[in-house]
Amino acid sequence: MAVTSEATTVWNGSLFQGSGTVSLDSSKTATLGVDWKARSEGSDTTTTPEELLGAAHASCFSMAFANALTEAGFEPHSIQTTAAVTFQPGTGITGSHLLVSATVPGISAEDFERIADEAKAGCPVSQALSGIPITIEASLA
Repeated sequence: MAVTSEATTVWNGSLFQGSGTVSLDSSKTATLGVDWKARSEGSDTTTTPEELLGAAHASCFSMAFANALTEAGFEPHSIQTTAAVTFQPGTGITGSHLLVSATVPGISAEDFERIADEAKAGCPVSQALSGIPITIEASLA
């Protein structure tokens, strides 16, 4: 059965002077502010489409990696993934870098790296982002 997830943005004004809010269907009470200045210059208080994309990529990869490890006979205790998505004004999204740290008892470094690479390739969000470079840096905790 297919599942559809939704997020809604309300934008007011022009690109450079305007701003908006993003709400996630799963969180009926939380809204996130978005604006061009945060997107093009960075911000610690306002989200960006790339931050939201990073959240999607990090969570999807973590689930894909947990499944791949389990299928290979290794039970992960924890997986922490950060996805750093880069945006260049005038160019667009130029890449996503996955930084992964995991606790997986009994796995060799070679198996860990191989399975992480396979999970990166198999992650549905990675596949959706196939038009940009995706890199990974995975380490055992």
